[in-house]
Amino acid sequence: MVARADEHFDGDRSVYQGNLRRRRTGCYSAPVIAGPGPLMAEIAGLVGEPARATMLSALLDGRALTATELAYAARVTRQTASTHLAKLAEVGLVAPVRAGRYRYFRLASPRVAEMLEGIMAVALEHRPRYRPLSRQGRELSVARICNDHLAGRLSVDLTAALVAREYIAVGDEAAEITRAGSRFLAGFGVDLSTSKAKRRRFCRLCIDWTERRPHIAGVVGAALTRRCFDLGWTERVKNSGAVTVTAAGKRGFRETFGIDLR
Repeated sequence: MVARADEHFDGDRSVYQGNLRRRRTGCYSAPVIAGPGPLMAEIAGLVGEPARATMLSALLDGRALTATELAYAARVTRQTASTHLAKLAEVGLVAPVRAGRYRYFRLASPRVAEMLEGIMAVALEHRPRYRPLSRQGRELSVARICNDHLAGRLSVDLTAALVAREYIAVGDEAAEITRAGSRFLAGFGVDLSTSKAKRRRFCRLCIDWTERRPHIAGVVGAALTRRCFDLGWTERVKNSGAVTVTAAGKRGFRETFGIDLR
């Protein structure tokens, strides 16, 4: 018997015809649908390469970075970084952004950021106790930027403070701003009057991968984060997604939200 060009027989007596896999049982050839496994394997293989994982992590704070900057973060040559970025862009994990004669890269969508945060949460869940976090890891666990909103212990404490004061009502995966919360946010300088028309979820809960507790994301989380930067309460750490809290911020978070940052 001669196999056709689109058929392949292996030791388990399986037949591949295009994207359909058939398992032979006696004289009967039963179709088996491959499912999402190959798609997951493709994405996992791309994300799982150490240099690519480092570059994706560097983009988690929402900034757009050049190939040179990402090469420096991943400790590879610019040519190698460009090759990695082309593969990531091809499957929709990163997106190139042109600004004049410069070319930047950012995460393609908030969903990609959520996927990366989920991977890190799973990775840390069973982390051996004898493997402590690095200095940079400790900085990220205190406060960092996840796409466009605050994350880390600061954000979790901020969310808890808003819940305790009944400024937000929390559900399983989402939160709702109460009337008291709307008045508070307006007084704090956060304008949400035009944000509800956006397609993006208004107030979303995100499980923090270091704290294992929820923090606020979505439009509200991004607006709160911008306000903290505008007030000078928080500042970015150079070449890192970590965020530091200034002296004014420590005072402001304590007086406004009852959060004591030592």
